[in-house]
Amino acid sequence: MPVRRSVKTVAVAATVVLAAAACGESSTGSAPGGSAGDPNAKVGVDFPRADSDFWNSYIKYVPQFAKELNVNMMDPTNSQNKVENLVANVQSLQGQGAKAIVMAPQDTGAIATTLQRLEQQKIPVVTVDTRPDNGKVYMVVRADNKAYGEKACKFLGDKLGGKGKVVEFQGALSSVNGRDRSEAFAACMKQNYPDITVFEEPTDWEGAKASSALQTRLNQHPDIKGIYMQAGGVFLAPTLQVLRSTNHLLPASDPNHIFIVSNDGIPQEFESIRKGEIDATVSQPADLYAKWALFYAKAALEGKTFKPGPTDHGSTIVEVGNGNLEDQLPAPLVTKDNVDDKALWGNQIGQ
Repeated sequence: MPVRRSVKTVAVAATVVLAAAACGESSTGSAPGGSAGDPNAKVGVDFPRADSDFWNSYIKYVPQFAKELNVNMMDPTNSQNKVENLVANVQSLQGQGAKAIVMAPQDTGAIATTLQRLEQQKIPVVTVDTRPDNGKVYMVVRADNKAYGEKACKFLGDKLGGKGKVVEFQGALSSVNGRDRSEAFAACMKQNYPDITVFEEPTDWEGAKASSALQTRLNQHPDIKGIYMQAGGVFLAPTLQVLRSTNHLLPASDPNHIFIVSNDGIPQEFESIRKGEIDATVSQPADLYAKWALFYAKAALEGKTFKPGPTDHGSTIVEVGNGNLEDQLPAPLVTKDNVDDKALWGNQIGQ
């Protein structure tokens, strides 16, 4: 965590950061919300859920970076993984004067009407972690989720020597993240490890569904050798519980060890890697999601625009269709070899 600084220092630092901007910045013009030149206009933030360790970490980072970037953030709302709540929350934030909105829609196909309305009212939107299937947004702040699936596939494929059985906990396929991770994992397995059998288990990001599916698969196939959890924040605890109760939680030195790779990068996953309970995770940048989402919301209010290309913060802005841009932030694979890296946000939060 950055050290707390004086108000004056924070203001100066925020000015420097905003001036530096992403290398993909192209020009300054009229802000989508009609608030050009008013970086102090209100920014509304909706949190997607509070039942995941990953999202709870993101929630902790948002007010910290709002202060550091001098963003006039309103009291946030939480849509609790329900699109109807998100729609109502956005309307409420608008009614209270929000001139830009930061959201993380979990159902990326059901938010189009709300995005259309916001565009008509010239309210810029920054989406975090997910990209809407339809609709216009100012910027998507996300990591390359196809890379998550590919990294997980290659890790398990190599560890299993190209043979064996793997259980995959798929995230909700109504979400672009669930689709990207699932499709990339499947394509990689088919191309590179055709002798590995993959049991695809839809979960809708619910730990209980993953737990039930794993229990069933272990009963049917006690020789399962790998597990891919698309979200450690919701799947880690129930997975470990099932493995313990069925005597499948074995050290890596044991020939019956089940190799586990996850996605998120939360502290609990890191601790499990250190203990040898799981083997790897892809660190999804909760801290950078918060930082750059707020950065782009403020940039929108200042009338700045961006273009595809590398940024000055180690990411790449890409075109993703419908005139939308996505800042794809780095998400490294974490194993026992680098789990203690202090640069990883999972080793910083709470310190």
